[in-house]
Amino acid sequence: MAKVTSEFKVHLTKSQKDKLIKLADKYETKDFLAEDPSQFLYYYKKPEDIELCAFIASLLSFGSRKQFIPKIKFIMEDADHSGGIYNWIKDHCFENLFSPSNNRKFYRFYSYKDMYHLFEKLSDIVYTEKTLGLFLSNKYSEKLNNGASADLNLIDVISEVFEKCNIVPSTKTSAKKRLCMFLRWMVRDNSPVDIGLWPWFKKENLLIPLDVHVLEESKKLGLLSEKALGTRKTAEELSKIAGQIFEGDPCRLDYALFGIGVDKDLH
Repeated sequence: MAKVTSEFKVHLTKSQKDKLIKLADKYETKDFLAEDPSQFLYYYKKPEDIELCAFIASLLSFGSRKQFIPKIKFIMEDADHSGGIYNWIKDHCFENLFSPSNNRKFYRFYSYKDMYHLFEKLSDIVYTEKTLGLFLSNKYSEKLNNGASADLNLIDVISEVFEKCNIVPSTKTSAKKRLCMFLRWMVRDNSPVDIGLWPWFKKENLLIPLDVHVLEESKKLGLLSEKALGTRKTAEELSKIAGQIFEGDPCRLDYALFGIGVDKDLH
């Protein structure tokens, strides 16, 4: 993880740390899946299907859950006719729904054309390396072997691979919340929610998925400065602090912050 310097100093008491740990314990359960997009981690059984389903689900997970969850289900239910999302992508069955000339909006500001280019790229990947995980693992290792910094983050590798796909965040200052969430799902192990399919990337190097809720709750707790913005730098700073609470597993703070949102009386 990139080193972050900041004039803002965090001084958490043992009581505050214990409270966050208890909240993470309370809310990192199977019940978390019911209304959360992480439910799609369990839509399929085969790893090659799971990682593709999770990737697509993470990219569409913004805005209202009542709107984006049906969109994800729409894709997966059509893929079921092909035996799963892996075959649906590999065999270009997505072309029955999505077209490179269709500019009609599919979800929010992403069009059917944008979705087509995403699926086309994924099809190229599974044709080249069999699975998305294997492809990204090789890309990540290749960059490290070619002299990339040891703190190279996988979200940046993903952005580079999908640089021509509008639906994948790519700006350097972006917190890339959706990609961070996807990697939380894929990398964290020993979790009743996150599935831990990719042990080749260290979970201590994950960044917390930084959305408005996480940002605001972190400010209220004194984890971040009131002036902190929803940027990559802030995500790195918060993840560094989270690593002091949840040693070796900073993304566990995500569950604690979710819990605070539910347990309003803890404010």
